[in-house]
Amino acid sequence: MRLDEIAARLNCRLEGPGDLEITGVAGMDEATPNQLTFLANRKYRPKLRTTRAGAVILGLDEPSPGRPALRSDNPYLVFARALELFTPPPKPAAGIHPTAVIAPGVKIGRNPSIGPYVVIEEDVELGDDCVLKSFVVIYRGAKIGNRFLAHAHAVVREHCRLGDNVILQNGAVIGADGFGMARDAGRWIKIPQVGAVRIGDDVEIGANTTIDRGELEDTVIEDGVKLDNQIPVAHNCVIAAHTGIAGCTGISGSVTIGRECMIGGGVGIVGHIAICDRVTISGMTLVAKSITRPGTYTSGLPMMPHAQWLKNAAHLRRLDRIAGRAGRALSGEDRERADDH
Repeated sequence: MRLDEIAARLNCRLEGPGDLEITGVAGMDEATPNQLTFLANRKYRPKLRTTRAGAVILGLDEPSPGRPALRSDNPYLVFARALELFTPPPKPAAGIHPTAVIAPGVKIGRNPSIGPYVVIEEDVELGDDCVLKSFVVIYRGAKIGNRFLAHAHAVVREHCRLGDNVILQNGAVIGADGFGMARDAGRWIKIPQVGAVRIGDDVEIGANTTIDRGELEDTVIEDGVKLDNQIPVAHNCVIAAHTGIAGCTGISGSVTIGRECMIGGGVGIVGHIAICDRVTISGMTLVAKSITRPGTYTSGLPMMPHAQWLKNAAHLRRLDRIAGRAGRALSGEDRERADDH
């Protein structure tokens, strides 16, 4: 594809000759003279001097790279769309594989692609252009919209509701029982989980991520939410529209997360709290209380040499005594000002 054609299709400003033939997209280290690369993080700017790429996608304010360029205010997004141009997703084979087990009365929309050993139970509804890869299981009563894509071994449990353009990666489970238990003379008694899961449009659920059904009310994942791999979402949570959550974050029960939040990997969120809209939480943070103001939140200590960590831990153990002595030394008025702070 000519570079000027790519610029037109991606709505970029072309800098340099447009007749360069581009055969694909690659990273700076791997790109060849007929490939397109990108710069979205300024710390990689020195690689512009060494990359063999024929052309580069970069921001509007970046200095000239000394080669043809596509300029954009969002170079990473342009890179993603360039990948789509050169590597369109394969078109699945239409039809229903003979090994699929489909209950009588299941409603399946137009142009389905249902792979080997798929199981669809009674009273299920599937919209148009749905793709179910091998060993997908849809429990009874589930209702799923158009252009659903479920990769192998994904599961949608009973009575869950999924909107249009939902993607389930391998092993995702929608609607497993929530972890609801009551104590009875030292034993755990399972509480029936009679809610379901409701998922909006344009949602993607990562591999082996689990979303538990509600105990009484539904667990809700709103439009445009993107969940990475291996995230447990406990019962009765609500994740509002266009929030993105990275892998291995653990979300306890009855948590409400607002719109357009960005949550890093390995975050832990305790139960029965709320996080407001447009909050960014750094990776490995422990969220132990509600967040009521937008902004970036971080906890935990960064990596350090073990010997230094031992010294710092010893200091931390003494903080309570130090704070106690300081508190006793304050006058009443000073102590009141300190408490307010």
